[in-house]
Amino acid sequence: MTISERIFILIEREQITQSEFCRRVGLRPSTVSEWKTKNHTPTADKIMDICAALNVSPEQLLTGKGIDSVEDSVDYQLDYQGKQLILEYKGLNDDAQKRLLAYAKKLSELVKLEEINEVTS
Repeated sequence: MTISERIFILIEREQITQSEFCRRVGLRPSTVSEWKTKNHTPTADKIMDICAALNVSPEQLLTGKGIDSVEDSVDYQLDYQGKQLILEYKGLNDDAQKRLLAYAKKLSELVKLEEINEVTS
């Protein structure tokens, strides 16, 4: 996981908006957007401000220690469709990513209900 990806996870965990994060760190929203869309990373001079805004240590931000979940550390073997799904997701803006995730969760619930109905029928 990259530093930028960790930052977006931490923004979500802190339950703040990207605008609020930008205000706390003193960054333009376009700079933060570039971290996501262009795979840029924050400059070294902003790391301490970012850590303060997100309540983590520089070590945690840089290494992921204590941030990256167990799922993130597992090396998944994705088939072609899985890789395509990830690429499509990464190409979406924040709102669309949230919508896609909500849809996937609902679809998963529906499939589980259908499986239960098949067993009980």
